[in-house]
Formats: sequence, structure tokens, C-alpha cells
Amino acid sequence: MADRSDFMGNEEIGFLLFRLSSPAMIGMMVQATYNLVDTFFVGRGVGVLAIAGLSIAFPLQMIIMAIAQTIGIGGSSIISRSLGARKYSRANRTLGNMIGTVILLSLIIAVVGLVWLEPILLLFGATKDILPYASDYMAIIFLGTVVFAFSITSNNVVRAEGNAKFAMMTMLISAGVNMLLDPIFIFIFHMGVKGAAYATIISQGCTALWLAWYFLSLRSSLRPGLKDLYPDLGILKETFAIGASAFMRQGAASLTAVIMNHSLGIYGGDMAIAAFGIIRRLMMLAIMPIFGIVQGLLPIVGYNFGAKKYCRVQRAIQLAIIVSTGICVLSFGVLFFFPSWILSLFTSNPEVLRIGSHASRIIALGLPVVGFQVMASGMYQAIGKAIPALMLSMARQIFFLIPLVLVLPLIWDLEGIWVAFPVADVGACIVALFLFRGEMEYLKKGCL
Repeated sequence: MADRSDFMGNEEIGFLLFRLSSPAMIGMMVQATYNLVDTFFVGRGVGVLAIAGLSIAFPLQMIIMAIAQTIGIGGSSIISRSLGARKYSRANRTLGNMIGTVILLSLIIAVVGLVWLEPILLLFGATKDILPYASDYMAIIFLGTVVFAFSITSNNVVRAEGNAKFAMMTMLISAGVNMLLDPIFIFIFHMGVKGAAYATIISQGCTALWLAWYFLSLRSSLRPGLKDLYPDLGILKETFAIGASAFMRQGAASLTAVIMNHSLGIYGGDMAIAAFGIIRRLMMLAIMPIFGIVQGLLPIVGYNFGAKKYCRVQRAIQLAIIVSTGICVLSFGVLFFFPSWILSLFTSNPEVLRIGSHASRIIALGLPVVGFQVMASGMYQAIGKAIPALMLSMARQIFFLIPLVLVLPLIWDLEGIWVAFPVADVGACIVALFLFRGEMEYLKKGCL
């Protein structure tokens, strides 16, 4: 078991970061692409209101993802550090607790979502015209909650073992099946948004089977037994403490989306909701490579921190920041200079194109500093420091973006909503820099 993870403490950092991050980047780019493909087929096959329906459903999907990422990132941090410290029984016990917990919580979410579907969608910003589309979509998505959450959680464990290529294949399978089924269900079977939802949960089901095979075969270093499924309060407490930062990031994104939907409905109407639905997915595509880098960074930092190789930790973090910032600057250029052409791929509605092109240019202004924010938060997750990781995850959404989205439209109407994004990015970057400098000084002393 030991040999399979030892390379994270020995290989050259630049090559190691590339080895673990590039598959994650490819996989997450493909995931973001299939979200765009969903939007493309729904927009072309059903209409603008259906895109708005996906926008209303998005924060609900983010809540499911938030819980899965909480368990996945929190538990994976424990697993990485346990492997680095040669505590293999603790790593197995952690995986068993992760699997049991994510299945239980996702079942609860599915039941609650299906029983109170319409009131939840209205609470999340659905208008009278958008509600039927959002309801058709989410009713099916809730049925697939267990496989969706299990896939997200388990893939974090695969990365924690350093098996980045397998984790990439997981996302490629999911995206490939989804993109194959979308046009079949929407255009051939004429299932509308229901077709997009069925394509999503079938693809996630295939992913769940793929990951189950990984753990049941001999490909994984981890060998949890039935006794490891029994709740360990110490492990669960640490898992949720470390994963709280991921929950806050995803949960805050969900809350922000709800507030955005309501605010856009007030200041811009259904077309503004639809325009932002497309922009949100474009922004996800822009920053997904950054989250691919941090997914590769987490096991490297966790393993080497557990092994007390602080120079390697410092070097990995610095390199990740440089690469992620470069990618963010490139993404800014694309979304700032070519928004009209990109948006026209999804809809020909002139009002959506007008609103979306202007919004894209303003929102993109904050992109160059996003890479640093994400890497700083990931560093704290990897080394098991829950409070700083939580603060950095809350900074952009909770401390800055939500208050700004509520206040600025009172001054600048719809324009204020768009301006809130780059202002929040800069504010969060300042908070991250303040915390980050102290931690890097500590790691620097450990190198001496």
C-alpha cells in the first residue's frame, strides 16, 4: 500500500503538479463543457425560458454538490495525511465513514426535495413562466441525488491517493454519456428539459458504477471493511470541520445564485435570468482549470505536510499560484473581448445577447485574481487548518458578493449586480493575501 502514494513525496514538484493536475484539469474542463452543452441543447431545442429554468435549478444542484464536496474534500484531506504518515487503518476507516455518510445525507436531500419541490423552486427565484421548466428538471435530478453525491465524494478519494488519471476518466465518462444522451432525448425523443435531466442522472449512474468498481477491485490502495462503515465521531468531526470550507464555498455559491435569481427577476426580468444562466456556465468553464490545479495540489500538499517536507509544500503552492493566475488572465481576455460571439451559440434572442454581452465584460474584470484565492483556500484544506480555509471560502461569496448584490442595485439598478462581481473578487483576494503570507512564512521557517 505504501508504495502507491510514495511518489508524492519524492518526484520533482513541477512534474508532480503537472502529473496530478493535468488529468483533473482535463476532467473538470470536460465537466464544465457538458454543462455548456446542456445549456446549448436546451436553448436550441426548448427555448430561453428553459435556460432560465436551469438557472433556477442550479443552486439546488450546488447544495447537493456542497454536501458531497464537504465529505469528499474533508475526508480526502485526512486520507492524504494518513497515507503520508503511514496510518493506513485510519485512511481505511475514513473512507468507510465517507461512503456511509454521503449515502445517508443524499437520501434525505432527495426525499425533502421531491416532497417540497414547488415551494423550494419558488423560494429559489422561479417565476410563473419559469417554474414548469425548473420543476420538470429538478424532479428528475432529485431522483439521482445518491449517485450524484457518491460520485463527487468518491472521486476526491481517488485524487487523494494520487490516482489523477483514473479521476479524470471518471469525469470523462460522465461528460461523454451526458453529451451523447442530451441530443437523443431532447431532439429525437422530444423530452424537453426532462431529457436533459435524464441524461444527467444516467451519466452520473455510470460514474458511480465506475467508481464502485475501482474500490471493489485491487486498483485502490484503500481496503475498507464493513467495520469501517461504523461511524467514528472523531473522523466525522474532522471531516466536516475541514470540509466546511468546501461546503461554504459551494453553499455560498448556491445562496448567491438564489439571491441573484431574485434580484435579476426584479431588475432585469426573465431574460436577465436566462442571460446570467449562460454567463454562469461560461464562467465555470473559465475557472474549471483552476479547480483542476487545486485538485492536483491538495494531495501533494497533504502528503508532504504529513511527511513534514515543508519545502516541497511551499514550492507546490507557489507554482500552483503562478500557473492558475496565468490561466485566469487568459480566460479574462476571452470573456471580455468575445462575449457576443460566444453567447450567440446558445441563443439568438437579441435581449439576452444584449444583456449577456455587457454583463460578461464587467464580471470578467475580477477573473485575474481568482486563481490566487482558490489556491490559498486549497492550501489550508490540504494541511487540515479548518478555520482559515473556512474564512477564505466565505470571503468572496458571504463577506463581499451577497451584500454587494443586495446593495449596489439600489444605486445602479441592474448594472450594480454586474459590478458586484469584480469588486467581490478583489476584496476576497485582499483577505486571502493577508492570511496566506503568515502561513508561507511558517512553511519557510520549516525549510531552514
